[in-house]
Amino acid sequence: MGRKTLIIGGVAGGATTAARLRRRDEHRQIIMFERGSYISYANCGLPYYIGGEIRDRNALLLQTPQAMKQKFNIDVRVCSEVTSIDPEKKKVTVRNLNTDEIYEESYDDLVIATGSSPVKPPVPGIDGRNIFTLWTVPDTDAMKQYLEIHRPKTAAVIGGGFIGLEMAENLHRAGLKVSLIEMQNQVMPPFDPDMANLIHETLRGNQVDLILGDGVKEFCQEKDSVIIRLNSGTQVEADMVVLSIGVRPNSELAEKAGIRLNERRGIAVNDYLETSVPDIYAVGDVIGVDHYVTGEKTMIPLAGPANKQARILADNLCGDRKKYKGSMGTSVVKIFDLHAAGVGLNEKQLKAMGKRKGKEYFTALIDQKSHAGYYPGATPLTLKMMFEPDGTILGGQIVGKDGVDKRIDTLATAMRLGGTIYDLEELELAYAPPFSSAKDPVNMLGFVAENILRGMATFIEWDEMDALMADHTRKDDVVVLDVTEEVERKAYAIPGSYHIPLGQLRERMDELDKNKLIIPYCAIGVRSYNAARILMQNGFQRVRTLSGGTAFYRSMHDGE
Repeated sequence: MGRKTLIIGGVAGGATTAARLRRRDEHRQIIMFERGSYISYANCGLPYYIGGEIRDRNALLLQTPQAMKQKFNIDVRVCSEVTSIDPEKKKVTVRNLNTDEIYEESYDDLVIATGSSPVKPPVPGIDGRNIFTLWTVPDTDAMKQYLEIHRPKTAAVIGGGFIGLEMAENLHRAGLKVSLIEMQNQVMPPFDPDMANLIHETLRGNQVDLILGDGVKEFCQEKDSVIIRLNSGTQVEADMVVLSIGVRPNSELAEKAGIRLNERRGIAVNDYLETSVPDIYAVGDVIGVDHYVTGEKTMIPLAGPANKQARILADNLCGDRKKYKGSMGTSVVKIFDLHAAGVGLNEKQLKAMGKRKGKEYFTALIDQKSHAGYYPGATPLTLKMMFEPDGTILGGQIVGKDGVDKRIDTLATAMRLGGTIYDLEELELAYAPPFSSAKDPVNMLGFVAENILRGMATFIEWDEMDALMADHTRKDDVVVLDVTEEVERKAYAIPGSYHIPLGQLRERMDELDKNKLIIPYCAIGVRSYNAARILMQNGFQRVRTLSGGTAFYRSMHDGE
C-alpha cells in the first residue's frame, strides 16, 4: 500500500484532486470526506435548474460515491464531517452524521477543500421559512419544492453578484415578478459602474424591479409572505426571498488546527498549495491566491481556478513541484439576453490603489459589432480595457449579446502570456462575416489603445462631459460637436450639441472656435475619431472624443 491521502471536501477542488491523484498513483490510499450527501455537482448550474432551463436534476450530479469507487477506487464517505485535525499525530477526527459514530483516521497527506458558504449577516428575520440561499443540491431541492408546492408569485433577490443576477433571471423565467435589492450603487462588483449600467438597463427592460444603494434592515413574516424593510425606509413585499450576499471561506477547521489564515480568513498557501503546516495542503474557494496582475493576495472563489489548483496539487503530491501562478478572475455571466464578462483589474480597483488615469493607466472604451455589420444578426458589443503607459494590459470588461465570451477569453489569454496592447493589434483571429469582422473587436481595442498612447486620440467619458456641461463657469468653453447625419440627429441628439455632419466638417470648421474644447461624438465613436483627427491637424489643440458614442451615452442615461 502506498501513501495515504485524506481529502476533506468534494465538488471542484476535492473531487478533481482525488481523480487526478488516482490517475497519477494507482496504489495510493485515497479517502474523501464530504459533510453533505453529494461529492461532485454542478453548483454553477443550480440557478438554471430552478428556472427550468436545465430540466433533469440528475444532470447536475457529476459524480456519485459509487462511481468514484468503481472508476477511481476512491473511498468516498458522504455525510461525514471532519471535526478536528491533529497535525502532530497526523490524524483527523470524523463524525458520521447518519449514525453519530466518531472515529479517527490517520494520514500521510491531508488536503483541505472545504470550499465556501453563503454569507448570512445577523439581520433580524433572516432565518424565515421562505428565505433561501442557493449553494448546494439540498438548497436547490428546498427551493424547487417551495416553488412547486406554494406557487409564489413574487420574489426578492438580495445581492447583485453572479448568483443574484442568475437567480433574478431564472425566477423571472419561472413566472415570478422579481425585485433585485443591492446595497451598492451597482450590480456586479467586478465591473465598473459605467459597464454595470448596461446590465441595469437589461434588468429593468425585463421588468426586474432594481433597487440600488439600499440594504436590508430586517425581514418580517406576514402570513405567507415576507416584508423586507430597507435602510431607506422602503418596504418590499415578496412571497419568497433568495439571499445572494456573497460567500465566505469555510476555514474554521483549518484555523482550529493552527493553520495560518489570511486577512480575509482564507487559508494561506504558498505557490505549491502547501499550508503553513507540513503535509497539509488546500485548494479551491477556501484559499487565498495571488492576483495574477498585481501579485497581491486576494480571494477569487471561481470553479476554473479551483480545478486548475486541484490538478497542480495532485501532481505535487506525486512528487512534482508545479506552481500555481495566480488568478485573474476571468468570468462571464448571462443576464437574460445580455452577456457580461471581465478579467483582471477594473478601474475602481486602480483608483483605490491610488493610480491616476492618464498618468499611470489609460482606458479604451469602444462599441463594435459582434460580427460583420452587413451580415444579419450583428449585435452591439461594448468593450472596456485598462492598460499602462508601456502597453501592459491590466484588465477588461465586455458586455453584449453575442461573442462576449470569446473576446474576454482572447484578452485573458493575451494577459496570461504577457501580451500588450500592441499584441492585440497583431493577433490574427478567425474571420468570416457570420463570426467576426476583418478587424476583430479585440484588434480594435489594441488600435484604439495605441492611438491613445501615441497622442492621436484623447477621449472624454460620458460623466466627465456631463459635469463640464453642468458647470456654468466652464460650459461656455466647451462645444459638444455632433458629426452624425441629419436623420440620426432627428432621432437623438445630446442636449446643447452643435451639428456639423462629418462630410461637411472640412469646409465648415471655421464655425468652430479653436480656443474652445471640442468634443466630437457620433453613434459609436468611429466618425467622431475621424472628426477629431481632422480638427487636430487643422490647428485645434483641444479635442477630446466622446468614449463609446451615443450608443453608450444613452445607456448611461437609461430611465431619465
